[in-house]
Amino acid sequence: MTKKLNLEQIKADLDFAYDKYNQSNFIADDPISIPHLFDQKQDIEVIGFIMATISWGKRNSIIKNGHRLVEIMGNEPYRYVLQASEEDLKDLVFVHRTFNAQDLAFFIKALREIYKDDSDGLQNAFSVGEDTKTKIFNFRKQFLTTPHENRSEKHLSNPLSGSASKRINMFLRWMVRKDQRGVDFGLWEKFPSSELYNPLDVHTGNVARSMGLINRKQNDWLALEELMEIIRKFDRHDPCKYDYALFGLGVSGVDLRL
Repeated sequence: MTKKLNLEQIKADLDFAYDKYNQSNFIADDPISIPHLFDQKQDIEVIGFIMATISWGKRNSIIKNGHRLVEIMGNEPYRYVLQASEEDLKDLVFVHRTFNAQDLAFFIKALREIYKDDSDGLQNAFSVGEDTKTKIFNFRKQFLTTPHENRSEKHLSNPLSGSASKRINMFLRWMVRKDQRGVDFGLWEKFPSSELYNPLDVHTGNVARSMGLINRKQNDWLALEELMEIIRKFDRHDPCKYDYALFGLGVSGVDLRL
């Protein structure tokens, strides 16, 4: 027999944790600290997208390699995307886990195509489709029109294949959510906050299961739909704010049931 959830108490717990973790001091130890080095919209988008892509593993390693990316791009990510020569890309030296210089060169070329003749290119590329899953799929399809090695495709998740698309959903949170806390950037107007999905990973998945928000064992898109169905009841306009609560509780090891 399935235990009936006390949604009122769960919402109160998540609201408490959201308020605790969605603070400016969250930035320093998170990959979002790298795009926060910039002020120009396109710089934030470019470095933010690549940072989100490499955001797996230890956070200190992710951030260290983020600073390496900034160095490679001469502290001007958008200009670098538009102007890096074939020789520049050929001579790249970079690796983060399985994301290497070859992948980085492809990402730069693909971003160049997206921004060609359109300074809002990345936002527009994520705005095609009737729902978030389709928008991510269509973005991926467009991105992969740039010639690339097959190995690079694994760095762009496909929700239509069942992936929870954690890193892309995290990037979308960065670009779309707008509040007064100063963590997320809120740069994009064409993608509603109400359509955001939580970045589902080991930490958020474990906390969500401990609270009864997910029954499915895998951290896939179906599990994400389970989670979103409930937390949208808590805040239908800004459901992704609860990513801070779930992630913060998971990383800190705090158990609100105690």
